[in-house]
Amino acid sequence: MDNQAKRELIEAALLARSRAYAPYSEFLVGAAVLAEDGTITDGANVENASYGLTLCAERVAVAAAVAAGQRELVALAVAARGGVSPCGACRQFLAEFGPEMLVLMVDADDPQTVSETSLDQLFPEPFRLSGE
Repeated sequence: MDNQAKRELIEAALLARSRAYAPYSEFLVGAAVLAEDGTITDGANVENASYGLTLCAERVAVAAAVAAGQRELVALAVAARGGVSPCGACRQFLAEFGPEMLVLMVDADDPQTVSETSLDQLFPEPFRLSGE
């Protein structure tokens, strides 16, 4: 993935973060996923008074991509204060659509600070139904 494509993905995640709904934690997160065909889809965290119903930005982005017909994801950028990695639930969810995807973790306070890894490094043994 070239630097221009990474920059576009990061910018999409940062923009999505500006639309996050986080009145309880005030922890704003934006995410953007890149599909195999070059399409970028973004999402933001959406909190709920019943915390267990909160949606992470990564899962919002993936769900939007899937709803738009995407099935093969090759990269993710996630932007938050301090730069964070996807939670365990998001890692499992992401693995369904791109187990080896590139993961860019962006510090929203300093967008030039980006940690780069891959999902299979963050989550080497995702759950799979037997026979897959």
